[in-house]
Amino acid sequence: MTKKTSIFKTLGVYFKEHPGATIGWIWVTLMPGIGSLILFSNFSNLESMNLEGTFFHLGFILFTAVSLGLALLPTTLTALATGYFFGWIGFPGLFIGYLLANVIGYTLGKTLNANFLPLLSIQKPEFKQQLERRIEHPESLIFFVRISPVIPFAISNFLFASLKIDLKKVLLYGIPGMLPRTLIAFGTGLLASSFLDAQSAMNDPVQWIILAVLFVVSFWGLYRNWKNAKP
Repeated sequence: MTKKTSIFKTLGVYFKEHPGATIGWIWVTLMPGIGSLILFSNFSNLESMNLEGTFFHLGFILFTAVSLGLALLPTTLTALATGYFFGWIGFPGLFIGYLLANVIGYTLGKTLNANFLPLLSIQKPEFKQQLERRIEHPESLIFFVRISPVIPFAISNFLFASLKIDLKKVLLYGIPGMLPRTLIAFGTGLLASSFLDAQSAMNDPVQWIILAVLFVVSFWGLYRNWKNAKP
């Protein structure tokens, strides 16, 4: 009898044969945290910045798109900083930058992980069939992944790209999922008296309760999506 290959062994083979994908996954996992430390160390440089004029708005959109798309900063901290330093005038740029960041992150993930599903077809055909059934209609999957407070934006971009979920659907159903966390962080920054106070406010018990609710909703939605897939 042929011994079945575990999914973990299949992933190990994939990452061993695709060093670019390995580096990419490590990057999107670790870099947002490093970017956060850099921002906290230099946030005083943002005190004198403003968004007066079209040029500065376009620059902010480009900076946001590249920073989030390349996983240089986490989305929650970016929304928090935007709310504090720029207020509502910065929200349209944040939103547009987020849309563009989706495209950048998804494209990067698709390029680095182009051979993931073909390898899965060879190594684990039965698992790939189950996976395809569950992403045949990915709307709820996208929404509940995005609303989860424990699945980072950059990692979810790589995940959707690896599974070859259509980018249009990622944008259409992912944006509503991201809005709750984004608005909470943006509003926290908007109401804070200082940037450090804004950061501290994210650890408020009320914030943790909201995050817990989002986590439960996300977990329930993902579990329901997985269980309700057609056999």
